[in-house]
Amino acid sequence: MNRAIVAVTSRQEREERMPPRTNPTARQMRLAAELRKMRERAGMTVREAGELLGTGPIQISHIEAGRIGVSEERLRRLADNYRCTDGEFVDALTAMATERVRGWWESYRGALGSALLDIAALEWHAHAMRTLEVVHIPGLLQVESHMRALFSYARLAVSDHIDELIDFRLRRREVLDRDDPPEYTATIHEAALRMKVGDRRVAREQLEYILERSELPGVTVRVIPFAVEGFAGMGDSVIYVTGPLPRLDTVQIDQVHGSVFLDGEAQLEHYRHRLSAAEQLALSCEESRDFIHHIAREL
Repeated sequence: MNRAIVAVTSRQEREERMPPRTNPTARQMRLAAELRKMRERAGMTVREAGELLGTGPIQISHIEAGRIGVSEERLRRLADNYRCTDGEFVDALTAMATERVRGWWESYRGALGSALLDIAALEWHAHAMRTLEVVHIPGLLQVESHMRALFSYARLAVSDHIDELIDFRLRRREVLDRDDPPEYTATIHEAALRMKVGDRRVAREQLEYILERSELPGVTVRVIPFAVEGFAGMGDSVIYVTGPLPRLDTVQIDQVHGSVFLDGEAQLEHYRHRLSAAEQLALSCEESRDFIHHIAREL
């Protein structure tokens, strides 16, 4: 028997023997959801898909719930069976399914909530990011003293892990320092810039750090002043992450009870429009830097 066939078969056998995951990551769930949508567009049932793959409906259900992985060979067979002719899309899903590099955030698994790890993974794999913040400084632009004041004030139930949370957020910032960083556009309302989360020293340090980071290649910082008319996004805290293809984009929004990840076509279009509207109201990059300098001088 051909060695390549033996290797593929053995991988598939290992996948089938592995116990289902209990807590799939957001990235694993996204892959699973795309495979499910692909099957549904083909008009196939789980049972029919399993028969074409040479397995059972339970295996397909596990794959589509992110409870087990899928090999490249099986993923491409599924795509063929579903008559998906978008080669770039299948290649992108294959890359998601077969990546074996352990992300730095995995070392925090069990110590911090899975949603935090999912955000870090989303940022790391991003091709570009757009964020809108009204009352908070974007996480990737926060200085350590600001983080400490923020977490201490919140009196979190995980207060014993404040140092770990700060260390984790500092690691997240490194995505902008990579050799191939994603393009990053941060639109920040004046309210967030004037909020004294810590004392004046902390506030000044935070503003100076934003100015410093705004000079990085691929980083754009723009400010929406109080004086601008027509802005009604008071509660917005949004990160729009561009994937390898538009249909693999993701929106992450902060809510009172935690993070939410959205990837429906209508949802993506809604937030693209929302971010574009906010960016049209914002000052230019140069005007924004001058504006931030002005706020810092007032401290």
